[in-house]
Amino acid sequence: MNREHLRKLGKTIFGGGKNGILIILILLFVFASTFVDGFFSQTNLTNVLRQITVVTILSLGATFVIILGHINVAYGSEIALMGCVACSVMVATGNLFFAILSGLAMGFVVGFISGFIITTFKIPAFIMTLAVTTVARGAVLLYTKASPITGLKPEFTFIGQGYIGFLPVSVLILIVLFFITYQILNKTVFGRYLYAVGGNENAAVASGIKTSNVVIRAFIFDGIMTAIAGIIFMSRINSGQPAGGVGYEFDAITAVVVGGTSLSGGSGTIVGTIIGSVIVGIINNVLNLQNVNAYWQQITKGLIILLAVIIDVVNKRTISVRRS
Repeated sequence: MNREHLRKLGKTIFGGGKNGILIILILLFVFASTFVDGFFSQTNLTNVLRQITVVTILSLGATFVIILGHINVAYGSEIALMGCVACSVMVATGNLFFAILSGLAMGFVVGFISGFIITTFKIPAFIMTLAVTTVARGAVLLYTKASPITGLKPEFTFIGQGYIGFLPVSVLILIVLFFITYQILNKTVFGRYLYAVGGNENAAVASGIKTSNVVIRAFIFDGIMTAIAGIIFMSRINSGQPAGGVGYEFDAITAVVVGGTSLSGGSGTIVGTIIGSVIVGIINNVLNLQNVNAYWQQITKGLIILLAVIIDVVNKRTISVRRS
């Protein structure tokens, strides 16, 4: 397969918007329903929805960061820290509002600090969030004395385990967050600034955009989304787990990239991210139903994101050559 074929494939699947990956999602769903026993059952499909909720909420925030050309690799540790803070406040006060507020506040603080340091000291986001990974995990282990937080109230566990009608509460929260995120990215000045800064930061500066403010606000939004995901995660397992959340950063980033958002910044959609997250969720579910070894699952997801990045890079290079 030469570069021209890769470019065409990238344009159809990743570079061509949500239509290509939507076709992939449909084909994957049909394949799983036909050849994987137990996939097309109400219980399993509901389970898939619940399983992808945390990753999808993470990927909503990750989309903002990646559109800017940055990346956050600290989601797993941040989930543990923010989720455990919310759990501890819930146990200490018995007040759901204070518990949720404390988790969101922690997300705000972590996001602000990350964005501030990245923009002030011009540190690559990968390095900064790699440091956050270690600091957040150490902080939550210190805060909880490495012990799970138990004794959560039913109103807290309802967030991750409850239903309203036939839909899980966590899925309803995801739907609301999707519409909010979609409106921000597509209907606000801040959304336009995200694309402008991610596409060409120097041009954005020249046009009068305060790029540092845009980056900081994106990381704050990312932190708040991570906090919500952490609260849902801890609520679903009915305890605050300081060692929880491992590997979620990889699934979130994979969902965003598979959904068509370029790691080099400047392009991406929330709809594409949602579709990418569902694709990743179905793949995970199928691999689990087929009892595929966990190590092979990691290899599979690694190859998926590698393929997506290669196609994106080749596609961008080809377009650049043609324009020149």
